[in-house]
Amino acid sequence: MLIKAAVANKDSQTFDIKDVELDSPKSNEVLVMIVATGICHTDKAALDGMTTPLPAVLGHEGARIVEKVGADVTSVKPGDHVALSFSYCGECRNCRAGHPGMCMKFNQLNFEGGNFDGTHRLHEGSEDLSTFFGQSSFANYVVAEENNVVKVPEDMDLRLLGPLGCGIQTGAGTVLNYIKLQAGETIVIFGMGPVGLSAVMAAKIAGAKEIIAVDRNANKLGMAKEMGATLVLDSEHDDVEKEINKLVPDGVDHSLDTNGNADVVKQALHLLRPAGECVLIGIGGKLELDMMQDLLAESKKLAGVVEGDSIPQEFLPKLIKYYQEGNFPFDKMIKLYDFEDINQAMSDFDNDKTMKPVVVMDKDYQAPQA
Repeated sequence: MLIKAAVANKDSQTFDIKDVELDSPKSNEVLVMIVATGICHTDKAALDGMTTPLPAVLGHEGARIVEKVGADVTSVKPGDHVALSFSYCGECRNCRAGHPGMCMKFNQLNFEGGNFDGTHRLHEGSEDLSTFFGQSSFANYVVAEENNVVKVPEDMDLRLLGPLGCGIQTGAGTVLNYIKLQAGETIVIFGMGPVGLSAVMAAKIAGAKEIIAVDRNANKLGMAKEMGATLVLDSEHDDVEKEINKLVPDGVDHSLDTNGNADVVKQALHLLRPAGECVLIGIGGKLELDMMQDLLAESKKLAGVVEGDSIPQEFLPKLIKYYQEGNFPFDKMIKLYDFEDINQAMSDFDNDKTMKPVVVMDKDYQAPQA
């Protein structure tokens, strides 16, 4: 079928909305009509050529209604409302242990450009287009594997739900699923983009004693305070280590970096108590450490976590429930853009003018009335 998609070409740094061909779903796949999709920093990394062969149709935070299912699909049916998340095999030792974000085939399924079986569903003329995260939701229709799909309540605004599938899930899931933050513990979170703010909200849900938010953007710090941070620090003007050591003299229990900046990571390690853990969830480069001073001497731990160590089919419904109960107001971060304005949305996101852009493909969509 012919669809509209935002195509990322080599060296262009922008999207071109084009007519492209989408193949029918195979036996383990679903066809989903997209209402809206979030923009994530991973989309920007891919647009810059860091993750996926170009040309590609990016996007990995879509939401809409299932149009068609393959013969082997059992978890959803046509007409179901769904959000889309990352792809995982479901069969490797990590998936079977309940950690699909650590899937042995994660990079292959999400970044290498093929669908689940390695072939392509998207084409422009005779050229195959890479699929992103097994879905490519910068389009008005997608074909995705069953593991990508999460059934959601029909009374929820689908324009809000897409961002749950990656960035928001990553921040909140890292706190609740991987760290398993306990009531009364302390945490410092570096970077107050959507991922960091989601971690702040999750830490409040967990009952953390101190939730320390660090950024250099006053508006983001204001939102962090509104969403539950007990202390906000401006990294350009405040002495971050001095202020945190004053508040938590023995060191924080956990630190979380969403920036991918090596100097920030070292600071996040220094702020830990002995046996504390620093978790990295931001895209970054090289990191040099003194193994004895930074880690071994105080039994500190350093970990990297993808997608919040979440099972999307279980965790996204939990986030929706927290939202419905008023405990996870992620909608405050969202700004809607028309599909035709996707390049403006990406630019605004990249320049911190918008916290969480969501691109709307279906202008006729009517959100359910509360």
